[in-house]
Amino acid sequence: MNLQLQKFLESTDFIRAVKVTLAAATPVVLFSYLDMFSVGFTIALGALFTFISDIPGNLRHRINGMLISNVIAAGSTVVISIATVSGWIFYPLFLALIFLLSLIAVYGQRATLVSFSGLMAMSLAFAHTYTGRELIDHVLLMLSGGFFYLGISMIFYYIRPLRYAELQMAECILLTSRYLKLRGCMWNEKANRKKITRELLDLQVELNEIHEKLRETLIRNRTRGGSSNQNRRLLIAHIELVEILELAMATSFDYEKIHRAFHRYPYVLNAYRHLAYNLASLLLHLGQSVEKNKKYTATLHPYKDLESFKKNIDRFRKETNAADHPGTEEVLALVNMFNYVEQQVEKIRVVEYSFTGLVPPRQEVKRKDRELEKLLTPQHYSLITITQNLSFSSTIFRHALRLTLTVFAGFLIGNMLTIQNTYWILLTIVVIMRPGYGLTRQRSFHRTIGTLAGGAIAFGIISVIHNSTVLGIMAMTCMVLGFSFSQRNYSIGATFITLYVIFVYGMLTPDIREVILFRITDTLIGTALAFAANHFLWPSWEFRSLPGFLENSIRATRNYIGEISVYYNRKGEVPLSYRIARKQAFIEIGNLMASFQRMAQEPRSRQKQLGQFYELVVLNHTLLSSAASLGAFIQSRKTTKASEAFNAITKAIVQNLDRAVTQLSENPERHEEHTENREQLNLRFTELKEIREKEIRASGGMHDDNFKSRMEEGQLIIEHLIGLTNLSENIGKAVGKIEKTGKPSGILHF
Repeated sequence: MNLQLQKFLESTDFIRAVKVTLAAATPVVLFSYLDMFSVGFTIALGALFTFISDIPGNLRHRINGMLISNVIAAGSTVVISIATVSGWIFYPLFLALIFLLSLIAVYGQRATLVSFSGLMAMSLAFAHTYTGRELIDHVLLMLSGGFFYLGISMIFYYIRPLRYAELQMAECILLTSRYLKLRGCMWNEKANRKKITRELLDLQVELNEIHEKLRETLIRNRTRGGSSNQNRRLLIAHIELVEILELAMATSFDYEKIHRAFHRYPYVLNAYRHLAYNLASLLLHLGQSVEKNKKYTATLHPYKDLESFKKNIDRFRKETNAADHPGTEEVLALVNMFNYVEQQVEKIRVVEYSFTGLVPPRQEVKRKDRELEKLLTPQHYSLITITQNLSFSSTIFRHALRLTLTVFAGFLIGNMLTIQNTYWILLTIVVIMRPGYGLTRQRSFHRTIGTLAGGAIAFGIISVIHNSTVLGIMAMTCMVLGFSFSQRNYSIGATFITLYVIFVYGMLTPDIREVILFRITDTLIGTALAFAANHFLWPSWEFRSLPGFLENSIRATRNYIGEISVYYNRKGEVPLSYRIARKQAFIEIGNLMASFQRMAQEPRSRQKQLGQFYELVVLNHTLLSSAASLGAFIQSRKTTKASEAFNAITKAIVQNLDRAVTQLSENPERHEEHTENREQLNLRFTELKEIREKEIRASGGMHDDNFKSRMEEGQLIIEHLIGLTNLSENIGKAVGKIEKTGKPSGILHF
């Protein structure tokens, strides 16, 4: 329990909650003593609006995001205040403001939060109308609150500038440990491998997201402001963790076949499984120590386990006389397994060294700053991005239009029903509605549960406690807990936020029961409107966008395979283009899996072709794994010259994927490029095998190390090419079974 509490208190969510509570509570308490509560409350609002966009990342982006949030929130308040007293012009201004603020989200996650800040300020502007000098004073106080929060945020940052990166790194290490543990579970004979594969797919989505956050933080910190020793160590660890994941993905085994081959020699697989679990445990312990900010002490010794596995391989060779037949499938499988864990041990040790002060030099960290920046996902803030999204094919455009109409409907309903606080309906809609149906439904449910629970708890407490000081302390406590849990568990977060709001009103309003009733009523109305709108107004059903994510993923994997082929032909140092292609392929497979996850949350009637898409998700994941496996093998070995047969087969694989992409395209063009048929490919495979046999006959000795290396290379390259060819063909067949779905039109969808 103490460990969980410590983890919670060290978390980024809790620190952010403390910052905003400090920034919001300080002016309220201070000005309340001066009998100027409204001044303190306005400053607190400015701090809250600025806090919303203060998400971790590059420092320059954080500061810019907070400044823009502050200005947009103040600007939204000015527009609503002026429009409210301007008669008929109110409605077009109101609608235009909602739509434009919603459309800002096209620029990414931080922009989405800036947009949310503006929408929150717009909603709360209806609580009180300001004009003239009063409006100017109100806006200036809001801006000062934003700057006050910015100052507090920077103080926290400079006290521990890389703590966020360390926490993200700890989470990355723990998720990677879990990934390796699941891969180890695959070796259990009775393992449910389909279920484990599904868990691995879901886990990779999380890992892709956290890798992108770490790239943004660590690489931009290095390129913009120089590289501290601590930043360099974290960057080294990040590079290795990415490669650990890619190597784990890259190395796939036919588990059933291997179990059949070694069922009489269980000690071999037991030694391998023991080593695999220990590697996962090592990362687990390391991640926990980084998370707790404690000195890491190594307790596991993977090199000893690796040596033990090697001894068991030698024992197997002696017992089966395999030493005289190094080309058997069993021996090659063991060699492949040993090479995989040996590379993993080396990479995991580098991560371990990064936190113990013994960091070996890494070529990637010595690269020029501009090359490191190329690994980042580019962000474009041009006006063209907005204009390109002004169509019903854009999910953000449809969401902006949907949100505009829903907020307007909530405003009209609130006025017609003479509800006390109409802006609560607007706030509920703004908070709940998301572009996707699944997330909106989830947040609607959690918001309702949280509001009802918070209202019931608050009613009981307010009935007993009437002391304003006690209510103020409880309000601040609930504020911290509410913001802390908002990302972890939205229903719990909503419960504490409801408690916080009611306690504040309890300090100001004698009839708190009426406040609770209106709070619950407004929340239910807003929730119902948000849920209905996402279901009926231009819904973003995932079956419409999933083919696009699939197309992007296949195209990215095709480019990656092309880079592997180029590298195998040219040899030498791994080029940056190879790394960028690999990174993009992993990002796109993550996007594809995230899209499939969203589809699985939608109504069954909208989960069209779910089985077919899942088959393609798994096939594409397996294709990427096989491609990464080939790339990892080529990087880790001194390989021979690429043959014409190799190039012909890789070209055919790329062309198979090109045809699949063409089939998925809305406006497919006829693919005129010459492709080799299956019979011709079989001849190419035969040619590769003949080259290998020729090397065997020409070899001066069966035990020559160069001979063994060439033989292993030939066998494994052939196996990889066969696998990639079959997968590329299967993807083409599976794509052919997908029924085309048109682009979203500008009509209501039911």
